[in-house]
This record gives sequence, structure tokens and C-alpha cells, in this order.
Amino acid sequence: MISFTKVAIVDDKQPNRVSLNERLSAAHEFEVVFMAVNGEDFMDKMKSCPKDNLPALVLMDIDMPVMDGIETVKRANQLYKDVKFLMVTVFDDDEKIFEAIKAGASGYLLKDEPSKVIADAIREVLEFGGVPMSPRVARKAMNLLMNAKFESLPKDAPIDDYQLSNREMDILKLMVDGYDYKVVADKLFISPHTVRKHIANIYEKLHVCSKVDAVKIAMKKGWFGALFI
Repeated sequence: MISFTKVAIVDDKQPNRVSLNERLSAAHEFEVVFMAVNGEDFMDKMKSCPKDNLPALVLMDIDMPVMDGIETVKRANQLYKDVKFLMVTVFDDDEKIFEAIKAGASGYLLKDEPSKVIADAIREVLEFGGVPMSPRVARKAMNLLMNAKFESLPKDAPIDDYQLSNREMDILKLMVDGYDYKVVADKLFISPHTVRKHIANIYEKLHVCSKVDAVKIAMKKGWFGALFI
């Protein structure tokens, strides 16, 4: 029996919901368990959804009436710890990116991304705990991190204390530069699967669980010198 990844779609515009549903169906590996027209509708449908049929990941719009996507992710994260949220939106302004990350979104894609990019992003979140972002969004997110305050991060420690290998440092540097795992693989002439395994090791050694947190530590400690994005 074929096992499908359960997904939900939340968007107030019907053409967007239909388009996302068709694009996911074309990948032949996702099952859309339900679609919702806003955050409140989504929360109601999650409550009535059987536990064994809850979505593993939700494609979430941001600008919606009644309850927007960022507020929905904030609330849903408290109730559904195992569900991941991937923002799929037309917005790439700094404030919305920052608020989405703070709310607990696992990634941030623009709606004009090809179907393959969206499918790859879902796999990256669920299989490897990645934080996929559209290139424009990734550059802005890195700029936000550069200007952020880091009081909550651990005190300074030399690189050696984390026991990162040379290859892991190479990959972390490219992550800091804003590249996703596929571009990292191309630049280092290794497979995407190998990159994902290295990234998982980096997260474990840095005691983090996301790309954003790994990049924060590298930037705070100045491991790669001045950054220009």
C-alpha cells in the first residue's frame, strides 16, 4: 500500500486552494486531508479531524480575514506539537517574515514557486527538520538575523568546543550565506542526501533544531567573519 504524506491547505482564496491542491496531487505522494478558508476555519477542522488523520504539515497563507496565518500558527503550535507549518504567501516583507519565524513557522515560500520546490520543501521540513525559504525570503531573513539581538544565545565558545568537522563547517558557512541544501550539494559536489545528514549532525552538535538557530550561533560567534548579503 502506498503511504501518502498528509497535508492541509489554508487560504482564503479558492483559486489558490485549488491550485495548491492540484500541484500537490501531481506529485503523487501527498494527501490533502482538508482545506480551510482562514485560521478559525482551520482550527475548527483540526478539532473535528480524527487524530490518525491529522495533517503532518500545513501550507498556510498569511493575509486572511477572521484569523490570519501568523496568529493561527501561534495558536496551533501550542495545541498540535507534531504538526509543521509552511507559510506559502505573496508577502516577502521583513515584518511578516520575522513574525512568521517567531510564530513557529518551519519555512516560508512565495506562491510563485514551482510545484517541485513546494514538494521538496515539504520533504525537507518533515524528513530533515529543515527551514526551506524562497531565495528572496532567505536573503531578507539573513539580514534580519544580522540585525537581531542575541542575548538568549549561549555564551561565546570556540569552534573546537562544538567539534564540527571541516565538512560541517563548509556546509554551515554556505547555510549562513543563505543557500539551501540543494545548492550546497552542487557547490560541494556531494549529494543532497549527504548534505541533509551533515545538517542533522550540525544541529545536534550545536544543540539546535533549525537552520535559523544554527545560523544565529555562527553569526554571533563570528566564525566566518563579516557577512554581506
